[in-house]
Amino acid sequence: QVQLVESGGGLVQAGGSLRLSCAASGSIFGINSMGWYRQAPGEQRELVATITSGGSTNYADSVSGRFTISRDNAKNAVSLQMNSLKSEDTAVYYCNSRRYGIDYWGKGTLVTVSS
Repeated sequence: QVQLVESGGGLVQAGGSLRLSCAASGSIFGINSMGWYRQAPGEQRELVATITSGGSTNYADSVSGRFTISRDNAKNAVSLQMNSLKSEDTAVYYCNSRRYGIDYWGKGTLVTVSS
């Protein structure tokens, strides 16, 4: 089992920035990708960004150029720097890790962007 704990959500004005962090613990050996997904009210959960243990990144088109994902393998942590936030970025953001093909999820942290 992998436990994931997110932090850093909150309320921010449009155009502002937030940084989300996620720390993994438990059976962390073998974790390949880590990343962030989000779910807005009434919507399905969607990918925001992922990063592999080797540092390869993948971003949703809607956040590319505004968000930056980073990973600290030594600390088993992943972060998401979110800049130029828009009202449509409002959602619960979930940390994700994939280990031997199994997905693990954090409980989520709410990001609210006011216009």
